[in-house]
Amino acid sequence: MALVEVGRFDRQLAYIVQGRLEDEGIPSFVFDAGTSIADGSYLLIPVRVMVDDEDVEAARAILDAAG
Repeated sequence: MALVEVGRFDRQLAYIVQGRLEDEGIPSFVFDAGTSIADGSYLLIPVRVMVDDEDVEAARAILDAAG
């Protein structure tokens, strides 16, 4: 499994995106969410949402459809 970034979001939106992807059956991971809280700059550090490389096209299609 190779993880691929499907987007960078603020912390709250990253978890919403993760939930949407997982509702569609695409496992996803949120990277850097802890870092953005730990240093107090959660509005400045984007949080990455990652999926398996085999799911990247489907995940991007879902995100594009959602706007």
